[in-house]
Amino acid sequence: MGNSFGRLFRVTTFGESHGKALGAIVEGCPAGLELDEAKIQKEMQRRKPGQSKITTQRKEEDEIEILSGVFEGKTTGTPIGIVIKNADQKSKDYSHIADKFRPSHADYTYFEKYGIRDYRGGGRSSARETAARVAAGAIAKQFLASKGIKFNAFVSQVGDLTLEKPYQELNLDLAEENIVRCPDPEMAERMISLIDSVRLDRDTIGGVITCVIQNTPVGLGEPVFDRLHSELGKAMLSINAVKGFEYGSGFEGVKMRGSQHNDTFAQKDGKVHTLSNHSGGIQGGISNGEDIYFRVAFKPVATIMQDQESVNEAGESVTVSGKGRHDPCVVPRAVPIVEAMAALVIADYLLLSKTNKLEDI
Repeated sequence: MGNSFGRLFRVTTFGESHGKALGAIVEGCPAGLELDEAKIQKEMQRRKPGQSKITTQRKEEDEIEILSGVFEGKTTGTPIGIVIKNADQKSKDYSHIADKFRPSHADYTYFEKYGIRDYRGGGRSSARETAARVAAGAIAKQFLASKGIKFNAFVSQVGDLTLEKPYQELNLDLAEENIVRCPDPEMAERMISLIDSVRLDRDTIGGVITCVIQNTPVGLGEPVFDRLHSELGKAMLSINAVKGFEYGSGFEGVKMRGSQHNDTFAQKDGKVHTLSNHSGGIQGGISNGEDIYFRVAFKPVATIMQDQESVNEAGESVTVSGKGRHDPCVVPRAVPIVEAMAALVIADYLLLSKTNKLEDI
């Protein structure tokens, strides 16, 4: 249970951090889509470990292998099977916590729920599981790109360093020009310095990712329980280390009056638009054609290279020592994960609003 996401465009992931492989099964992708495997691999490179001094130094190329669902470069409409083999497991790095519960990890809850746990890097609870999500999301992004829908996520905050400029004033393409994935070069350098100093202190720090979805058609989303923003929130909160989600004006909107916050409608080029976008592109749980934008908050990585007090499976007091290879800040590598999960939501709702035949969508 709990390993699948979506209804029509449906993804099931499998695998553990230090198992033989991770993978995904993608169902519902329309037949006839020209699938560029190199573009999927590019998304994997954005998420992979060991890519800079401010990420974990685990070395994984995260090369994908497509096992099914694609013939002569096009999707067949049948389940797409993807496998990503693990190469740089160092399970011995975790032998010291085989019976200990690490603070703020899933060790205790998994043990209580299942009576057994894979202590090697957290097993299924590890953020390494998101490699499979990125592969699946890359397929969704290619499907949606054929409809002109574009995704841009970027790091907008690390610790107390916040990018105050609205996204409309930024060149979002610049996010991929630096290792922290912030589209403002000056702020990016400050963020990198902060993360590096935290790393040298053998500690971790959190941050925020902003995501912008452009060219989404009007009408995606369902009334009441299946609102578009509800599903986006579920998708984001399913990502490891996420502690908060807000869309549109979010929590800042409470400071405004209705006369300031209301998005006035106007007609432009024969189409209805809003003059402002405090709604974040979603009204009544349904997309209105404006940019969808939201923010996702990530906590500091729970594994720190310091001794911490805890208990073991017998309830005895123990000291947990931080070992292994871990990110001092997760947000630079989480950018493609946020985009992938957003793409899976939009692809699912697009299919729900149409048929499952590519030329009709």
